[in-house]
This record gives sequence, structure tokens and C-alpha cells, in this order.
Amino acid sequence: MYYGFAASLVIVSIAAYLTIPLNLGIDMTGGVQAEYDYSGGQMNIDTVKTFVDEVKKNIVYNNTEVINNTHIYKISGEDKFIVEAGFSKLSGISDVEFEWLKTKFKEDITTRLSSLDTAKVTMSRYINVGESFWDYIKRTAYITLALVIISISLYIAYAFRGSIEGFTSFSFASVTAVSLAHDVIVAFWLYIIASYFFPEYKIDTFFITAMLTVLGYSINDTIVVMDRIRSNLRLPENKKKDFGVIINNSVNETMTRSLYTSFTVFIVLVAMFFFGPEAINGFILALIFGTIVGTYSSVAIAAPLLYDISGKKN
Repeated sequence: MYYGFAASLVIVSIAAYLTIPLNLGIDMTGGVQAEYDYSGGQMNIDTVKTFVDEVKKNIVYNNTEVINNTHIYKISGEDKFIVEAGFSKLSGISDVEFEWLKTKFKEDITTRLSSLDTAKVTMSRYINVGESFWDYIKRTAYITLALVIISISLYIAYAFRGSIEGFTSFSFASVTAVSLAHDVIVAFWLYIIASYFFPEYKIDTFFITAMLTVLGYSINDTIVVMDRIRSNLRLPENKKKDFGVIINNSVNETMTRSLYTSFTVFIVLVAMFFFGPEAINGFILALIFGTIVGTYSSVAIAAPLLYDISGKKN
């Protein structure tokens, strides 16, 4: 039942990745990010959003808007705010025209903000992100995630080596690799769905960092369960017990710890999501998904899979 549920989630996740348009951030699509300081008054972010929406309509190529998304937010505790705009390089547009449109957007926004009477606004930082950065990030992200899973699995094989007579440590390593791959794929799918319905949640470098963090958290839970299984296998009274019974007992013994730890982390993440800086909401949401999936996989996938691939029924 668990395998069927997990396999269904993975299949749906891959299908979602292939069919649903990815809601990419500016570091993935290319775009601009401008940081502004303000003084001598208060800054209304809604006013800035109105300016950005008006300018966005004027940044066009062949009557088609070039800007695909915008994001405006204040920096907590400072008299600063950020304006981000993602640009789509439309078919037929030259590099020179594309860069000119980016510059035009920056200049138009800066001019409108400078004319405000409520505060003095000046641009303190400007970043122009090229579209080639997305290709680099996508390639290195896949490689990094794969290397992390492989490295963690090899370390588990090393750490568990020779711990049980006649029991290969690669059984523990294989289970770890499958469980971690499942966690990343399903958490990725959940985030794709969320970003499709709520455009403010972008797939960007923050999201990739969150996926790596999910791997680090998920392995914690899995190792606790695996280590308890190893400890119980060493007990003299368990020598003649069925391996499935030992695994089941080990899962039950660690269940409370797993749920309490995950629920504590979940509470903190939810608090940060609703009351923390808006700029990292996507990062926190990805961690929430990863925490839920990682807790489930340690119990429902890793433990029974160890029983099936080890070949040690008794």
C-alpha cells in the first residue's frame, strides 16, 4: 500500500514537472533587481506596485509585454525596498533591444519614484541577471542534488559497515538513496503546484537551497529509524525473531520521537511563513513540504524497503 502510494506520488510529480509551466524567478528567467533607499517620510509599497504595473505595460516588443512577473517588497528593519522584474526574451528580439528594454524599465521606475512627495527615493543597487544563468543553475542543481544523495548514501554504507554479522551495509545505503530521491521529487511537485496557483512562490535559487536542506533534514529521521533497527538486531533476545517483527518494533519505538521532532520543526516553519519576511516565504513553504514528506518516507518507505531488499526474512 505504501509503495503504491509513493509510486503514484512520484509519477504524478514527474508528470507535473513535464506538463505544468514552471513559475521561475528572475535568477532563472533573466531580469532585473533594483534596491531603493528612502528617507524623509514613509513609503507605501502599494504605490510602488502601481508604478511598476504602469511601466510594465510600456515594456513591449511587437505589442507583447516582455516582463513576465514582478515582485516588490520591503527589507525588514531598514528604509529600503526591492523591485524585481522577470524578462522573457521573445522570439526575434535582439540582445541589444532586450538590454535596452531592461534599462528603460529601470529608468522609468526610478524617474517615477524620484518624483514622489512623500519620501526621497534613490536607487542604491542594480542587478541585471542574464538568461544564461538559468541554464547554469538548472544544470548544476540537478548535479548537486544527485551528488548529495549519492554522498549521503555512501556515508551511510560506511557508517553501518560491519555493524551486524552477515548483513551488508549497502542495504541501509540503498534504502537511504531511494527515500531521499522520493522526498526531493514529491516536495518539488508540491511546490510546482503551489507556485502555479500562487505566482508569488517562485522557483529560484532559494528553492534549490530548500531542496538541499530537505535532504539534510530527511536523512536525520531515516538514520534514527535505521540505527534503532541495527541496535535491535544486536540484542540476543531478537536473534530468532522474524526480521519484519524487529523492523516493526523499531519503527514503533522511534515513532514518537519522529512525530514530536517533525511537529516541532513544522510549528517553527509555519510561524516563519506567516510572520517572517515575505521574501523567504517560498523557501519556507518548500521546507514545510519537505518536512511532511521526509517524516512520512522514513517510516512508510525506508523501513519496509529495508525488509524487502535485505533478503533476510528471518
